[in-house]
Order: sequence, then structure tokens, then C-alpha cells
Amino acid sequence: MGLTDEEKVNELSKVLLEVGSLLMSSGANSSRIRITISRIAGAFGYDVDLLITHRALMMTIYDEETDFFFSRLKRTSPHGVNFRMVSGISRMSWRIVQEKWEIDQVKNELERLKSLSHYPRILVLAMVSAAGAGFCRVFGGVYLELLVTFVATFIGLYVRQEAVKKAFNPYLAIFFAAFVSSMIAGLALKMKIGPNPEYAFATSVLYLIPGIPLINSLSDLLDGNIMNGIVRGLNGLMISFAIALGMLGAVLIYGI
Repeated sequence: MGLTDEEKVNELSKVLLEVGSLLMSSGANSSRIRITISRIAGAFGYDVDLLITHRALMMTIYDEETDFFFSRLKRTSPHGVNFRMVSGISRMSWRIVQEKWEIDQVKNELERLKSLSHYPRILVLAMVSAAGAGFCRVFGGVYLELLVTFVATFIGLYVRQEAVKKAFNPYLAIFFAAFVSSMIAGLALKMKIGPNPEYAFATSVLYLIPGIPLINSLSDLLDGNIMNGIVRGLNGLMISFAIALGMLGAVLIYGI
């Protein structure tokens, strides 16, 4: 037995909000979320109005010809960065338009995207640490300072991951990571390890810099999404403040 029109709209609204929630929690800006959801809704013959906030999405699906509308609200997950999810949903939205997918096909594809495995933890730790060491090299550090930066970044990121797993406040987790990284790199500075140990100290916390929130903040402000732009900008400033506090703690302890 087929679904009624109301049941189809109900299912479609759940799918669209799930798409929006996944995009929001994966680091997409407001414009991309709105365009992607509108594209998918249009493929099923509906228009949407979308209200995007930092922690929730509110959507109204409507059909101007029949004067029918349906509204639904969904809270979003904590924000992170997952460009594989963002690109996967973008490709999916175009396939929905071109291949005339049914709602069940969209659901199956979303489940597949959510089930994709992440990179191994040790690989993430190693690559982020190598990037930190690369920044140190850009600033003029030598191999000994690169090693200090690598170790400080590796252990600091490990501490942050553990704090997140134990459900600490995200800003507190960043503070812990910045403090640990700064303590390790600050020890090298205190003991004068290498010709320019200050390079290692300065670059040991760069992996925590909130690049995505700040970029999305500027993008939202330029697109006219003022509220989201301000909230994301303040989130980036809070992260920066947590990093600064962690570094300050190391500076005060070592007296450097």
C-alpha cells in the first residue's frame, strides 16, 4: 500500500532535516545547507523555507499550487569538520535531481554516508602532528624544533580527543590540549633546546586554531546570515580564548 501525500511529506521533511543536520555538524556554511536542501526538495516537487540556527533547524515545506505546508524542527549535533560527509551529500543531491530518486533511496544513501569509517586514530594524530611540524619549519624551525612541535601536537591532540570522549565541555577540552602542548613545547624553550625553541612553542597549538568556524562566520555574514555569522564568530573567539588561556598557563608556570 502506497503512502499518502501527507505521509510522503512527513518522510521527506525528516530526510531534509537529517541532511541539514549532517551538513551543519560537518562544517558546512548556511548557504550550502540552504541550497542543498532546496535542491532536494525541488526534486520532489516542493519548496522550502528554512531557519538555520547554531543548534537547531526549522523547516517549512510548502506547495504553492495546493496551498499546502508542513513544518518541523530538529536540533543539530555538536559541530565538527567532516568534508567527506559534506561532499557526499552534495553529490547525492545532484543524483537525486538527475536520476529521480525515491525517498527510500535517499535514506539508504544517508545511512551509507553515516556508516563510512573515519581515518584510524593513530593516522590522524600522526598527520596533524606532521602538519604542526611543517608550520614550525615554515617559521624557520630546525629539525630539533620540528621534533618538539610534533611531540607537543601529538600529545595535545590526544588529550583533546580523550577529553571529548569523556564529554568535557568543548572549550575546556581545547584548554587542556593547549595547556599540555604549551607545557611540552615550553619545556624545550625553558631548557633552550634548539637554536630557536620559541618557534616550537608558538606553533605547538596551531592545530587548535578554529579555521572552519571563522571562515563559515565570514561566509555567513557576507551572505546575509547575520545571526549565524555572529554566533559562529563568537564560537571561534571562544576557542581562541581557550587556546590563549592554555598557553598563558604554561607561560606562568615556566616564567618564560
